[in-house]
Amino acid sequence: MHRAVRHAACLLLAAAWGAADEVSHKYETKERVWVFGNKIGPYNNPLETYGYFDVLPWCPPHSPVPKRPTLGEALVGDELLKLQIDMHFMEEMPDTIICEKVLSPKDIDTFRQAIHEQYWYQLYIDELPVRGLLGNSTGEKTFLYTHQRFSLGYNDNRVVMANLTAEKRWYLPEATASAEERTVRFSYSIKWKRSEVRFDQRFKRYLEESFFEHKIHWVAVLTSFMMVFVLACIVLFVLLQTLRADYARYNKPMHDEDNDFNEEAGWKQVHAEVFRVPPNHVWLCALVGTGWQLIVLIFCLILIAIVSVVHEDRGALLTYGVISYAVTSSVAGYSSGRQFVQYATAGPAISKDWKTTMFYTAALFPGLVAGVAFLLNFIAIMYNSQQAIPFSTMVAMVLIWLLVSLPLVVLGTLVGRHQKKNAVPRVSQIPRHIPEKWKHYHTSSMLIGGLLAFGSIFIELYFVFTSFWHYKFYYVYGFMLLVYVILILVTMCLAVVFVYYLLNAEDYRWQWSSFFIGASTSGYIFLYSLYFFFFKTRMSGFFMTAFYFGYMLLFCLTMAILCGTVSFVSADIFVRRIYHNIKSD
Repeated sequence: MHRAVRHAACLLLAAAWGAADEVSHKYETKERVWVFGNKIGPYNNPLETYGYFDVLPWCPPHSPVPKRPTLGEALVGDELLKLQIDMHFMEEMPDTIICEKVLSPKDIDTFRQAIHEQYWYQLYIDELPVRGLLGNSTGEKTFLYTHQRFSLGYNDNRVVMANLTAEKRWYLPEATASAEERTVRFSYSIKWKRSEVRFDQRFKRYLEESFFEHKIHWVAVLTSFMMVFVLACIVLFVLLQTLRADYARYNKPMHDEDNDFNEEAGWKQVHAEVFRVPPNHVWLCALVGTGWQLIVLIFCLILIAIVSVVHEDRGALLTYGVISYAVTSSVAGYSSGRQFVQYATAGPAISKDWKTTMFYTAALFPGLVAGVAFLLNFIAIMYNSQQAIPFSTMVAMVLIWLLVSLPLVVLGTLVGRHQKKNAVPRVSQIPRHIPEKWKHYHTSSMLIGGLLAFGSIFIELYFVFTSFWHYKFYYVYGFMLLVYVILILVTMCLAVVFVYYLLNAEDYRWQWSSFFIGASTSGYIFLYSLYFFFFKTRMSGFFMTAFYFGYMLLFCLTMAILCGTVSFVSADIFVRRIYHNIKSD
């Protein structure tokens, strides 16, 4: 236990410096350049990865002690071990034998099964990733690639290019073959050549510009902007004109002969109900506080990704995400505390619930993530996968929550509770009857609203899903920022329109309804993830299916809380604004 805590402390320090280079990447002639083995697994299952030396009878590593991972590397399952490849800067090597092994019948069966499942492996050379295939099959014959040909490029005293070609097919004999026939020699060769690629541009060859910067991507963003423009026009020109007419009629004296407005209908009739404390107000405050934190967190992460090169550092974005989440916890505490005060003003009897609200705010999102992560980690341990999170990393995450996130939530809640309270109109003692004819309005509006919001982002979702599940480096974070802003604007417009018609139907249950109209977007995202899984990937097996839908569940829950908060806050501002401008009897 003491060792785990000490390792966790090291991870906490590494988290702060996880994106920094450990070396200068500058070499003298014939200086050692280490080759690290990282992971291996089926090509069609990108998350079903295993340690480089855990499942296959390779030549043993140069050192059995892995390179110390950063927090992000530990969370994504990267574990680097030095290989027995004697690579030196600008020094070419002819065919060199790494080791010679007599494969046992079990080893042969292991290699054969891995080749049939299209296993690939990943190496790192001076932080540059290279991949190679384990072998191939032709008919009933199975061949193992036994030679690794490295082609490296250098500019001045730095490595700027790395390629790996798997060669020399060796026929895998039957398990009953003689020892001589089962003897295999693993070898490698190294070629160096001068390159004009600058060091700061060496990752550009990994970025598929023809895919991410395709004209369809631009057209999709333009179409989304047009959707925002149309919705904004509806809100600004149609809805506001309707409200202006409503104000004029509501504020006319009752004895005015020209006042033919039906006082028995309309949104003014529920002015004594709209600020009633909603059911499960503690959960709503916690969700809104968490949603505000996620809004700020994702915005900050996108900005960090735009100004930095997170795709060049393993696990860097995840490290930034963990640290940013902990730091922005004060936003969650402040927002939930502020929201709770508004409800406590309308219903003083609930004032004692502020501590419960604070705890729910601090534990809601981490609890969801921890629950899903625990189940996936249990599956990863069963499969002996590299995706299993080490115990020391779990301790580090708990310490971050206890020492940073939780105190900031408490601080934010205390500050939010003592902010100036907004005046709340009188709330009637007896709830008003809601017309039965509008009882299906909630469901239909949420379905339509979620579909429109999803329509503004689904093209970008395709690029994000493809990069994550198909070994691509996502780097067009400028597009992501635009789509993120579009999603927020679309959700805001939809919430305002929905709540106006809901109140006009004399249904004052707008708080949870407005939240769910934004949250319903995540339902369409999950349906799209089903389509993507079955028609855009070749994933198979229980392990990969569990991890895919576990990750998608977390993503959809995050989007539900975020979009629900956007729609609720927009509706809250709208409701307070329109009822502030009328004359109540």
